[in-house]
Amino acid sequence: MVDMHCHIIWNEDDGPRSMVESMKLIEQAVKEGITALIATSHSNHPQYDVGYNVVSNQIDILQNELINNKIPLTLYTGHEVRLTEKIIPLYQANQIHTLANSQFLLLELPSYTVPSYIDHIIHALLMEGITPIIAHPERNKAIAENPNRLVQLIRQGAFSQITAGSLTGHFGRTVQKLSLDLVRANLVHVYGSDAHNLTTRPFLFDQGLCYLEKKKELDAVDILLENNARILKNMPFSVNEPEEIATPKWWKIY
Repeated sequence: MVDMHCHIIWNEDDGPRSMVESMKLIEQAVKEGITALIATSHSNHPQYDVGYNVVSNQIDILQNELINNKIPLTLYTGHEVRLTEKIIPLYQANQIHTLANSQFLLLELPSYTVPSYIDHIIHALLMEGITPIIAHPERNKAIAENPNRLVQLIRQGAFSQITAGSLTGHFGRTVQKLSLDLVRANLVHVYGSDAHNLTTRPFLFDQGLCYLEKKKELDAVDILLENNARILKNMPFSVNEPEEIATPKWWKIY
């Protein structure tokens, strides 16, 4: 299985503090059945901006360590790129990693809003041959209050990624409920752990899949894992037509 969103390099953002912690995270990933990890350190985040070469160099170091210790996992470069009007020049200047050198770029929204200029950014990325994947939309307040905002982004050509911990209830029951609603409305296309450490932000990769299976979303599990694998092959995603969601009057988040 492929985990396409994970903070695995050390001492650069809010992920592991040391290479030892990175290796412990990797060992946990292997225990959960993960065979490939895409490292998605923060880029252009207000607090963290991990350089292109830093990601490449640390992934090389970690991969060599895995080979030397016969750990059956392959690492790939990536970034979780905060939405910015500078994103096109950054991409053109080779300052941000796509996911595993594919056409897909992991795009992070601010926590509370969906800026109006995102429409322009999605269009501009598509013109560059890059397909944006919206990271964890279930944790964005504006989308939680109006999930059909995500429908609009998808119909413009973006995809979206659900986080394992959101499905397991790690971020609360409200986020868990929204996550399942998004999956059932065909508004989620790939699946990531967004793991940062073994305590407060663990993998929960297998647990999230088990939750979907418990809710009888077996087809969704197959599609999410297949699309994760397609990132590594740089292949188009398997998708179903997105559906609009009627937001309950009682719905609140945060």
